[in-house]
Amino acid sequence: MGIIGFLVFGLVVGAVARLIKPGKQNLSILATLGLGVVGSLIGGVVASALGTGSFTELNVLGAIVAIVAAVLLIGVAESVTGRKAVRR
Repeated sequence: MGIIGFLVFGLVVGAVARLIKPGKQNLSILATLGLGVVGSLIGGVVASALGTGSFTELNVLGAIVAIVAAVLLIGVAESVTGRKAVRR
C-alpha cells in the first residue's frame, strides 16, 4: 500500500473512530486525517509484530487495532486541547 493508500485508509479509520467515540469532538478534518493515519501506522506495526503480515499489508487485525488506536488518540487530543472552563 502506497502513501495514497495510507492517507485514504487513515481518513476512513479517523472517520470510523469519530463515529465510535461518543460526544462531540472539536477536531478538524485534517486532525481526523492525521489521527487516522497515526492510528493506521500503529495498527500496521502491531499487526506485523504479531506476525499477521507485512507492515504495508491491509488485514483485519491491523484495521481493528488502527481503529482502537485512533479512538484512543482522539481521546488524548480532546484532553490535550481541553474544554474551555465555564467562568462563574
